[in-house]
Order: sequence, then structure tokens, then C-alpha cells
Amino acid sequence: MSNIKAADVAKLRKQTGAGMMDCKTALVEANGDFDAAIDILRKKGQKVAAKRADRQASEGVAVTKINSENTVGIAIVLACETDFVAKNESFKELANQFAEIALGYNDLESFLSASFDQGTVAEKLIEQTGVIGEKIEISSFERVESAYVGSYTHGIKIAVLVGLNQAIDNSEVLTKDLAMQVASMGATTLSYKDFDKDFVLSETEARIAVIEKENIELARLGKTLKNIPQYISMSQLTEEVLLEARSNIEEELRKEGKPEHIFDKIIPGKMDRFIADNTTLDQEQCLLDQIFIKDEDKNVAEYIAIYGDVMITSFKRVSLG
Repeated sequence: MSNIKAADVAKLRKQTGAGMMDCKTALVEANGDFDAAIDILRKKGQKVAAKRADRQASEGVAVTKINSENTVGIAIVLACETDFVAKNESFKELANQFAEIALGYNDLESFLSASFDQGTVAEKLIEQTGVIGEKIEISSFERVESAYVGSYTHGIKIAVLVGLNQAIDNSEVLTKDLAMQVASMGATTLSYKDFDKDFVLSETEARIAVIEKENIELARLGKTLKNIPQYISMSQLTEEVLLEARSNIEEELRKEGKPEHIFDKIIPGKMDRFIADNTTLDQEQCLLDQIFIKDEDKNVAEYIAIYGDVMITSFKRVSLG
């Protein structure tokens, strides 16, 4: 059947995003049957997907979607192979369509099985693989449900969700600031209290080993050696450790000839420096313990306290690569 209506070709193109000639060819092969033509395009996508299965989909679009009550949010990454495709407006629109659907599901598996057009999300991905000619996939899926959920998206590369235990007057401002912090600094957990003891121990040993190796090279070059920390997390700074550190600082001040009546003015700053030098893991991975990027005189916990009795219940970050 060659008498294919232009309106049918346009309708198929609008639904699938396939090129005009691909749509016409599919309709001709399907003898004008619209549903059969969609199936033909999907089969084409399956062939392309099989050929490109081992390709790396490291580009794409990270998006968030929040429900109207601000109580549920999702963040997904629609990944593709090239930056050229990622920047295409139709690809971004597809990512947002997926995000709208994802809002109603708790996990990636159930989301992929959700209805999309006349098939499922998974089938739409395969179909679009054939249309675009690149491997595309949902490479990340995160969901946050809380009394209040806010978000921040950095360009098309990073998307973050933050949940609060209650809604407050400035919930949107607070969650956006916190989400920007996570996007920028890449926290992986809320507090040092969440760390497993064995993890902290192994991480301490690994970091000391790296610095010792670097110092060998620095010594060879005649450069200043890096300080080797005793500790890397507040979870290691027991009361005994802090008392010993204070005692050592006092002894140093006496050796320097500083009068004892000014010790109380000097010691707090040196103790802050000791804690900063020995909590590098916390500062890298723990959101509440990081220096707040919009006010470096505060950490994140101190910034949140400005808003009163409100706490972070959860946060999730998705990104490309």
C-alpha cells in the first residue's frame, strides 16, 4: 500500500519522533496500520539497541520533578552517547515526559514497566534508540518523599532532591540552597554519625598511605611535606582525643612564651584548626559538616539552624558520567 496520507505520517512522527521518511516507510510496510507502524519502528530500535549495547551512555540530561504538594520528588538521568543529542530540545522534552511519569513510581523497575503512549517506558527507550541512532537509557532514578521536598538542577548535568521534616515559610529557599550545596560539594551522607566504624578506619589508613607516598616524592624534590593527619572524622575525635589536643596546644603556647592569661583567646581557634585538619572525610562526604558554600563562616548544620527547628530527612543526587 503506497497511498499513505501525509497526516498519518505527521501523526506517527509526532508520537515517535522518528524522521518523516522513516515514518512513511514504516506505514508503507504496515499497509497503513498505525499501531503496526509503531511496532516496526520499535523493532528497528531493538536492532540498533542490540548493536550499541556495549556503548557508553555518558552524556544526557538530569531532571527533577516535584508533585504539586511538594511532598514527593524524583530525579532521573536520561542518558545518551553524545553531547549533541543531550542538548537537543526534543531529547530534553522526552526526559521531562519520563520524569512526569516517574513521579508516580517508587523504583526504576516499576517505572520502566509504566505505560507510555501505546507501550511502556522501556519500549519507548528502545523505540527512541532507533530514532536517535544512539544508546539511550535511564541511568539514574532517585525518589524522596517527605513533609517538604525541594530541588535544584545544575544545567543538564546534575540534579538534586532535598527533603525536610516539615514545611516552613522559607522551605523553597532552604531546600534550594541545600540542594545547591549537594550539587557543588557532592555529599554522600548526612552526618559523620552515619559512618561505619570499619569504613572510617580503612579510609584513614588509605589516606595516610597516599599522603606518605606523596611525601616521599615531595622530599625528593625538596618541597614542603604534607601534614599527615591522625584522624579524618569527628567520629574519631573522642573527649580524650580533644583533651589531649588541648593539652598539646597549651604546651606549645608555653614553649612559645605566651602568657597563660591569653590562652583562652588563642586555644579556641587552634582547636578549631585541629578539628578541621582531622575531619577531612566529614567535610568531603557529610552534608551537615561541610562548610556552607554561600557563607564560609558557617557549616551547613549552622546554616539550617537559622531556620529554626527543621531537619533534613533525605537528599539524593544524580549526575552524568
